[in-house]
Amino acid sequence: MTSFGSVRIHSLGGDFVGCRIADLRCKEVVNIKDGARLGFVSDLEVDTVTGKVVALHVPGKAGLGIFGGGDNYVIPWEAVCRIGDDIVLVDFEFVPRPPRPRKSWI
Repeated sequence: MTSFGSVRIHSLGGDFVGCRIADLRCKEVVNIKDGARLGFVSDLEVDTVTGKVVALHVPGKAGLGIFGGGDNYVIPWEAVCRIGDDIVLVDFEFVPRPPRPRKSWI
């Protein structure tokens, strides 16, 4: 199956099943390590030479207002365990960045 806007996903049975990128964006990503709900897929990273999916991008939780924001998750494709009807299960070890030093306004 080759069509624009689709990725090939390997099922456990060894057959390939199609999944559109638009369908992935409607699926919530859940980490099986700690059960954390990471968010929804916002983008895919594709190797243009091989045509294979390299990573899923999931935006982090927003902070205060429009200026704050959490860390964005870039989840390697190898960490994807299963893609279900409405969720994507990943086995992902997230290492948070150290907090930025706060500026003193005084």
